[in-house]
Amino acid sequence: MKFLLRSLVFCILLGLLAGGAFYTWFTRPLELPAATVEFRVPQGSGLRAVTRVLEQAGVPVHPDLLVLAARLLGKEGAIRAGTYGIERGITPEQLLDTLVQGKVLQMELRLVEGWTFRQWRAQMARQPGLELLAGQLSEAELMARLGLAGQAAEGMFFPDTYLVDKYSSDLELLARAAKAMQKHLEREWAARDPGLPYRNAYEALIMASIVEKETGVEADRPLVAGVFVNRLRQGMRLQTDPTVIYGLGERFDGNLRKVDLQTDTPHNTYTRVGLPPTPIAMPSLASLRAALHPARTNALYFVARGDGSSHFSASLDEHNQAVNRYQRRGR
Repeated sequence: MKFLLRSLVFCILLGLLAGGAFYTWFTRPLELPAATVEFRVPQGSGLRAVTRVLEQAGVPVHPDLLVLAARLLGKEGAIRAGTYGIERGITPEQLLDTLVQGKVLQMELRLVEGWTFRQWRAQMARQPGLELLAGQLSEAELMARLGLAGQAAEGMFFPDTYLVDKYSSDLELLARAAKAMQKHLEREWAARDPGLPYRNAYEALIMASIVEKETGVEADRPLVAGVFVNRLRQGMRLQTDPTVIYGLGERFDGNLRKVDLQTDTPHNTYTRVGLPPTPIAMPSLASLRAALHPARTNALYFVARGDGSSHFSASLDEHNQAVNRYQRRGR
């Protein structure tokens, strides 16, 4: 009996010692090889795989003990993928919390409204910490990878400031931007004004891109949209310079000439009636709403005043007077 009692006491003491040692290890700072250590957890990684990633990064965490801790706390299957950065002073307990809560390294990337898809690709290519996958694909291949096969890329991505995981891919970012644009477009199209001269939501997106490029002042967006809607209804050419510039592509040198206006391209709204075949830029939500809720106006013309705003006219005579006033003064 005494032997059994002594054995029981010994086991309890041994368990307490083991538990104390485990607690000490779990709450003691790890000795990292550098002030900051970065590592990436691939999608679908289990905790055992994560311990191998940590080992390769030089993080001296005991794999079996970390797995045991995760099991005891019910966190073994809750590890999140991404790129992490840990600093000296972190404990195994804090490391496990970081992995479970997905406290990944992130960076901000602004995709600017009014820019073209070509400009966006160039911007993403200059972004440090972004894996360039989309940059290696043709536009057709890229759109197919995004589930938008056969669709032109221009206008199909929502301009915004995105928080992205460090070392994630440009393809992941574009997938988010495409999903956001589709969501906004579907919602705004459903709430559009009645009687608009668009056959579908895509034509509204094209109009929004033109409004985006033609507007320097927020308050002018619905008025600019109203002018172009009036022109569509009357069968007039839109005659908007940004469509000509877009059609010229890399040939445009910053100086739009009369010969450019007369040179036919699919996007030249001086030579062709109606909307161009695709958007000419990435429109903002404000421009999309203006295209779907244009101002009720009799204006058919507008000219830049030189301060970012525009003067709107209902007749060609009034428009020519405005051009003389704002564009030709001092010449």
